[in-house]
Amino acid sequence: MDAVISRRRSLSRKGFIVLITVLTLINCVTAVVFVSLGAAPVPAFLALDLVALVVALIASNRAAERKERVQVTAAEVRVMLETRRGVETLWTSPTAFTQISLNGEAEDETDLRLVLSGREHAVARALSRSERLEFAQALDKAIWRARRAAAF
Repeated sequence: MDAVISRRRSLSRKGFIVLITVLTLINCVTAVVFVSLGAAPVPAFLALDLVALVVALIASNRAAERKERVQVTAAEVRVMLETRRGVETLWTSPTAFTQISLNGEAEDETDLRLVLSGREHAVARALSRSERLEFAQALDKAIWRARRAAAF
């Protein structure tokens, strides 16, 4: 198994440009109205508001670019985080001894974890509860197949 899990992007690049353009135009019209009424400091706050929105959307976009890769081979289960900076291995364990744990009943509480000798690592947090349950089944099946392949 070699699964890549990534977050869904909230906004495309074109959507980002359209949104910022529309908000800039609205802020400019609003700024003109307030300056004509004698409220000169308002445009500065409108600009600050727009900058904060741009920063938040860029941060959200960067978070969406992060990918979690779960690999299962006959020898090991490995979880890696892929970012712009490179690849970081978060978890490695022998396939033969790795267990899967599902905890929680509520939507936000269902946790899929890899377990080995008291160590735990949460995986697939970017997925919804139903997707996480499906992924847990696929991961369990992949570990079972890898153990079986290693036995022969």
